[in-house]
This record gives sequence, C-alpha cells and structure tokens, in this order.
Amino acid sequence: MSTNAHAAPASVDEVVAALGEHDYLADEGLATAVYLSLTLERPLFLEGEAGVGKTEVAKVLSRWLGGRLIRLQCYEGIDAAQAVYEWDYARQLLHLRTAEATGEVRAATVAQLEAELYDPRFLIRRPLLEALSPAEGPPPVLLIDEVDRADDEFEAYLLEALSDYSVTVPELGTIRAVQPPRVVLTSNRTRDVHDALKRRCLYHWVEHPDFDREVEIVKLRAPGAGDRLARQVAAAVNEMRGFGLYKPPGVAESIDWALSLAALGRTEMDEASVQATLGTVLKYREDQERVAHHGLPEMVRAAILRGQV
Repeated sequence: MSTNAHAAPASVDEVVAALGEHDYLADEGLATAVYLSLTLERPLFLEGEAGVGKTEVAKVLSRWLGGRLIRLQCYEGIDAAQAVYEWDYARQLLHLRTAEATGEVRAATVAQLEAELYDPRFLIRRPLLEALSPAEGPPPVLLIDEVDRADDEFEAYLLEALSDYSVTVPELGTIRAVQPPRVVLTSNRTRDVHDALKRRCLYHWVEHPDFDREVEIVKLRAPGAGDRLARQVAAAVNEMRGFGLYKPPGVAESIDWALSLAALGRTEMDEASVQATLGTVLKYREDQERVAHHGLPEMVRAAILRGQV
C-alpha cells in the first residue's frame, strides 16, 4: 500500500490496513486515535501497562510514513542538556587553542571569537532539537518514551516545546520546525502526568488485546510457533493476567514465549516445557511463585483446552 508520507490517511480503515502491513494489528480504538493524530497534527499520548505495544506504534508509524524515528527516552532527572542540546565544550576549547596557536585570537574581537565558538558545528543536537530542526524528506516521528519517569519541570518544558514546535538556543536564537514532527508520547503510569500536557495531546489508553487478537499477533510475530501453540500461549497469558501479578505479561512476553517454545521444538504446550520457559514470560520470582500457587498443571490444561481450534 503506497501512502504519501506528507498526507494524512483517508480513513481509520486505511490506518488499520497500513499498520497491519507493517506487522502491527491495531484495534479500532487505537487506529482511530492514530488517524486523528495524523489528521489534526496533534501529539498522540499513549498510556497503558508495560508491554501492550505503545512504543511499537511510533516505530510502525516511522516505517509507514517514511519519517526518521527519533527517540527521547525519559528518566528521572532528565533535563534540557540531555533532551534538547548542549555545546561540545571539548571541540570549542580545541578550536580556541588552535586560534591562539595560529595568531587568530589577536586579530579577532571578543564578539568574533564568541560567534565562532557558538557556531552550529559545535552544537550537539539531542532528540528534541533534532526532531524540530529543518530537514529534507518526510517529517520525523518523535517518540517521547516513558514520559511518566521525568519530573514536573521537564513536563513543563515539553509542553512549551510542543505548543509551537520550537526551542530556543540562546546563542543561536529560536529554532522552529518547518514541518512539525509526528509526536508519540508513552506512559506506563508509574505516576500521573499533568493535565496540561495531556490536554495538548490526543489521548488513548492501550489495553491488552483480547484473546483472538493476541492469537493473531503471536502468529504474525512468531510464525514458527504454529496456530495451535499460538492459541495456547495466548490462552495461558490471558489467564495469568487475572492472577494479580506484580508485572502481568504483555504482548511482547507472549511473543517471546511462543518463540522460545518453538525454538525448543514444541508444537503444543506441556507442563515440563512451560516450567522450563516460564522466565521468558514472567520476569519476577514472586510472579512465578504466584502462578505456581494458582496451579501450573491446571493452567496448562486449561490453555490446551482453550487453544483447540
């Protein structure tokens, strides 16, 4: 399906089809949110539990629309130097010493020296500035990942930058995007993100897929697993999510589990192989113990039964 990277999709169905062609099976709610984000040129804020496919949306949009993916990974304490820009002081100092050695310093005024030191070639562009800088080709896709890990001050900075798609570098002036990037923000909701930032965006809560959709995703991303094993994995993971686990498995874990079982030559589940590969789907000992407490043999039998075509 050929799509003009600069044009908004014509319909939600076109979004569903385009994402599907790039191995992402979106439900109607998510596809609608993506469609509106592209049509209205508004940032898309995706919130949900870890592993439901939020980050993958930005990656797929980049492949579909042809824009470069630029990722800003948020973390506690992130500031403008890590997110926007900083000056390459080592290169500036080397330039100054070279000017001193060649005698250029004596001939230059202070203003001329400062202008040389704050030349764009000494500017280190971090993801936010990179996404807003003019460039050839389709607009980039800016992924602001796990924004809930950043602090309030950084949220406020993001809100300002995304309001008019510009940032100011005092020594150079304001840099404004000629073509606003496609922006996707994600949050695992480890804390509440401020309403002001959410209001700037279109919001969508990404749920775990239902059983049938998860089967299709596993079959698509782990084709070697086969239909029967894919259904059994989806059934077992679906049941685990009801056990009150510390970290319920996401779609990524379902895919890893199916790939692992297939790599061991399994075409269907059995208790021994499930026990041996449980670490691919549950990453905390407490969660593995809780599954064992609920009854691993019973879960395997129920998955085999539900996985019957």
